[in-house]
Amino acid sequence: MKIKMAEALDACCGSRMFWFDKEDPRALFMDNRTVENELLCDNRRLTVKPDVVADFTDMPFDDETFSLVVFDPPHLLRAGENSWLVKKYGKLDESWPTMLHDGFAECMRVLKPSGTLIFKWNEDQIKLRDVLATTEYKPLFGNKRSKTHWVVFMK
Repeated sequence: MKIKMAEALDACCGSRMFWFDKEDPRALFMDNRTVENELLCDNRRLTVKPDVVADFTDMPFDDETFSLVVFDPPHLLRAGENSWLVKKYGKLDESWPTMLHDGFAECMRVLKPSGTLIFKWNEDQIKLRDVLATTEYKPLFGNKRSKTHWVVFMK
């Protein structure tokens, strides 16, 4: 399989819901799953169609490949296995601190020097401070006013 090259990586793209252009050629979209047009309980359809199927804890890219990495990992610990939330966002297990630590490490590994990591987190079930404690990397800035946080790191 030939992988398109891009300057940006979305490491957990899901359905690409926050992208203005879901086919933006500047970005490479990665997820650990593919979902084709699955009907959700509210009659919306879910499609997860990454350019690359891979896990964010073990990315198939060389060191220092991307100028920008977006990291929006699953944030749920408690949700039904067949719930629309799990289908849309994925689910963590009890090893989430190790998983997120490894994810941050991989994101930083594939970033070019002075590259930017944008981290998105919803703290409905796990507080942002607990997630940030899983990594030695320190954020530059982010928003702190809602349950969904956008945090910026620079390598």
